[in-house]
Amino acid sequence: MNAFSGSSFLWGSVIVSLLALGIYFLLPLNETNPAKSSVTKIFYADNISSAHQALIDQFNREHVGKIEVVPVNLPFTKFSTNERKELLTRAFRSKTNRIDIFAVDLIWVPRFAKWSQPLDDYFTPEDKAQVLNYAINSCYYKKKLVAFPLFIDIGLMYYRRDILKELPDYPRIEAKLRRSITWREFIALGRRLRSANRPFYVFQADNYEGLICSFYEALAGQGRTLFENGRLQLQTPEAKRGLQLLTDLVHRYRLSPPIVTQFKENPSFHYALQRDAVFIRGWPGAFINNTFPDSEAKKIPNLQMAALPHFKGGKPVAVFGGWDLMVSKESTKKKESVEFLKFVVRKKMQELLYRKGGYIPINRAVYRDSSFLHLNPQLVYLRELLNMGVYRPSLIDYTKISDVISYYVHLAIRGDLSVDEALQRAAKTIHSHRVLIH
Repeated sequence: MNAFSGSSFLWGSVIVSLLALGIYFLLPLNETNPAKSSVTKIFYADNISSAHQALIDQFNREHVGKIEVVPVNLPFTKFSTNERKELLTRAFRSKTNRIDIFAVDLIWVPRFAKWSQPLDDYFTPEDKAQVLNYAINSCYYKKKLVAFPLFIDIGLMYYRRDILKELPDYPRIEAKLRRSITWREFIALGRRLRSANRPFYVFQADNYEGLICSFYEALAGQGRTLFENGRLQLQTPEAKRGLQLLTDLVHRYRLSPPIVTQFKENPSFHYALQRDAVFIRGWPGAFINNTFPDSEAKKIPNLQMAALPHFKGGKPVAVFGGWDLMVSKESTKKKESVEFLKFVVRKKMQELLYRKGGYIPINRAVYRDSSFLHLNPQLVYLRELLNMGVYRPSLIDYTKISDVISYYVHLAIRGDLSVDEALQRAAKTIHSHRVLIH
């Protein structure tokens, strides 16, 4: 298989071009004739969930007759994260002014900084202080505020409480899971609960960013990062140990089914519920934002959150996720756009996003509200998990590097390459600055 074939490059270009054309038709036409309306319309591109829509509706009610946010929906059901990135990239390269506000995965901030309006002059120190450091740290590029957070995310693991209750020492196991057990303990537990009809651990091992999250967590938990002093750290004992673990879960221990190499988030969640998987790697809102058939939905109340496992001698870690909002440099409605950015971080709006979508709040005041925490006790635990968070590298070319690593890590987990060969090929490709098209 030639990952760099000319035909692959051609088809990749065609697909990206079609996606770029697609965003043009997704965008409503801007009102350019002031005689038609005195309302300033700002166009907001994001995955518009029901929680996002409720937020938009509330803003529009409070600003009726003055400002109207018009959603431009780029749903995850139609566009992968990478496709959304390419859509936005093509749009801004063409210097479009048809998008005013756009959402970016926090790892994209350096990539999109050149197309975003610097925001330091719009936000006071008090505005910034109301936001968790975990969230706002991702919004800076070259010491300039170029984005503002909408919500933060953290990797975690779900377990089926009803299945674990089959074990006599269930209370002790559950207590350890909440704090994070070692991978050795996790594998031993898998052997105790081994079943031909029930997978033990479902994680996402398709060739995409979700797989990088699992790989990076295995690396960071050993005290390593992908880059140290500007040098790539892929051919290290820690990188080999981390990738070996992911491959061994499938091929050596047989605790994860081989089909995980075909899974991104949503398909993995459906598969895990259908087949009563004991553990599932996911994100806090995984089972709130999706529509599940009744046969699967009835199992969701038995799902409980736990910290991801860690290597003995290492520390529990989880990758930060989340989405930030940027204002387009080409927007002619920057003041009104910033008004929306300030609105979404209000305490009540952050609570709304959590209640309706499971999105972790980034406003500090939410965590000081004992009444809200009493009604939403899981939020207390999620706040604890944020202390385990690690950032992926903040680089302009991060997604290019990530695409290369995920391609070869995916092949290793499939069993097509050895761990050593996969990491060697990934490092060689990155060092040679070759672009992976697939």
